[in-house]
Amino acid sequence: MAAKSENKYGNIIISNNVIASAAGIIATSCYGVVGMASRSTKDGIVSLLKPSNFSKGIKVTIEDNEVTVDMYIVVQYGVNINAICKSIIHGVKYRLSEIIGMDVKAVNVFVESIRLPNA
Repeated sequence: MAAKSENKYGNIIISNNVIASAAGIIATSCYGVVGMASRSTKDGIVSLLKPSNFSKGIKVTIEDNEVTVDMYIVVQYGVNINAICKSIIHGVKYRLSEIIGMDVKAVNVFVESIRLPNA
C-alpha cells in the first residue's frame, strides 16, 4: 500500500519504495552506519546493499495514514550500537515525516551485522 494524500489540486501517491529509499539515505548518513543489509537472510549471510537497492533492506507499512519503518543495518565495529540506533530512529522519524508529510509512528532498527575494520 502506498502513502496517499489529497488537496484541492489533486491526489499525491508516494510508493513504499520511495519512502524506503528516503529512509535508507537518511539512515546511512548517520555516523557509524556502514550500510543497509538485505532483510531476507535465510542462510545467515548478510549482504551489504548498494544505495540503489536500499528498499530491499527496509520494510514500510502504512496503516491509518501512519508509517512504520523496519530497517536492517550494518554498523562499524567499535561504535556504540545503542547510540547509533537512537540517532537513526530520531533522524528517520523527523526527516521522513518532513519529506512525505505523514506521521511516522515507529522506526524499528535491526542490526544484522558488524563490519570489521579490515573486512
